[in-house]
Amino acid sequence: MRQEERDRRRAQAERSLDGLREAGVVGVVLPWVDTGGVTRVKSVPLQRLPAAAAWGVGMSPVFDAFLFDDSIVAGRFAGSAVGDLRLHPDLDRLTVLAAQPGWAWAPVDRYDQDGRPHVQDSRLLLRRLVDELAADGLTARTAVEVEWALGLADLPEGSEAGAFVPALTGPAYGMTRHVEVSDYARDLLTALTAEGVGVEQFHPEYAAGQLEVSVAAEDPVAAADTSVLVRHTIRAVSARHRFRASFSPKVLAEGVGNGGHVHLSLWRDGANLMSGGDGPAGLTPDGEAFVAGLLAHLPGLLAVGAPTVASYLRLVPSHWAGAFAVWGLENREAALRFVTGPAGSRQSAANVEVKCVDEAANPYLLLAGLLAAGRAGLASGARLPDPVEVDPGSLTDEGRRAAGIRALPSSLEEAVRAFEADDVLTGAYGEELSATIADVRRGEVAALVGCSPEEVATALRWVH
Repeated sequence: MRQEERDRRRAQAERSLDGLREAGVVGVVLPWVDTGGVTRVKSVPLQRLPAAAAWGVGMSPVFDAFLFDDSIVAGRFAGSAVGDLRLHPDLDRLTVLAAQPGWAWAPVDRYDQDGRPHVQDSRLLLRRLVDELAADGLTARTAVEVEWALGLADLPEGSEAGAFVPALTGPAYGMTRHVEVSDYARDLLTALTAEGVGVEQFHPEYAAGQLEVSVAAEDPVAAADTSVLVRHTIRAVSARHRFRASFSPKVLAEGVGNGGHVHLSLWRDGANLMSGGDGPAGLTPDGEAFVAGLLAHLPGLLAVGAPTVASYLRLVPSHWAGAFAVWGLENREAALRFVTGPAGSRQSAANVEVKCVDEAANPYLLLAGLLAAGRAGLASGARLPDPVEVDPGSLTDEGRRAAGIRALPSSLEEAVRAFEADDVLTGAYGEELSATIADVRRGEVAALVGCSPEEVATALRWVH
């Protein structure tokens, strides 16, 4: 990082100070998401923000190798106690936290001590892939759905520590549940609006205590930032209401898990390439090639998009989780659900929803992998197979074989092997980050070997 850039960042921070003081801000939270999908933070007093913007805040690179339980993997390129990085806040995304009075928030990029980008920084990786897509004359619009299960913070007498007791008792999607959560939801929507988040929908979901919020599509880096900010805000509002929010892919072993579905569309010169074409479901040739690239690389993508042992308790057939590598028009059992949108708005609304991923994923790593897979499809002129119009889980094994339908990996170890065999994905992430992804995933597998589904759900319930 050149001195001119440091000076620009310092000046930008200094210009923000008066407005932040007027908003009552006394400190700034500086978050990043580690390889395992856990959001880690440091923070600085407001008066230190200009120095942090110019010179960063120190943090060990060892966090690249952290597991869900804060143990550390001795990885091939991560896990050493030696070295230091600098956390540089992106002040273009500086946000006053409406649910945490006195605090602001700014996601960080990680650089080394000499100002070089950290080779394992996922946010910088995603920005690079967005820039490469732009060099091809293309842009992507993305949004990450956020599902969470709302539990009581004050547990009934006799409950085990860390237990999940649903804060809502009404039926799935029911008005009763919406009424039960009315004040909480009001405060959440108010906070998100104040933070500049474009909320499109809020509703009760299927599982016990489960809720969902959908947000507007953005540039991929902004969409990943927003997913982190939304979850941060949900946690803060939940705490103020004496609730706890779990984003785990499997809160209860016997229940339906939380997904982290990604909606994605590809654009050129203001035109949505997911609509208006002569291909299947109205896809243009480039739109079809991009979606075909996603489909081809889904097995390896699960190592970043479904990155925990608990993910594979969620990723089962006939649970709307997308357990088979298929695509289909409005098929909620397909790993890739194609959404045209209503007649009259399809040019703006058409997108593909990636359903087989969850919120344990580092969103920057996941969106980077999706862009890399889609670009590979574009480069090869890939074409989609016929869409699947039924629940693949309802077919016999012979019926699936005849239709060319394959199951996605059913365990984290299987997903890691698919990832390591995928030259497109490992090439996009690079040698060091690819190795660390595999090392961290296998570290989690080893940490939970022999555990029952109930023990896995308990271990990961409050981590992500």
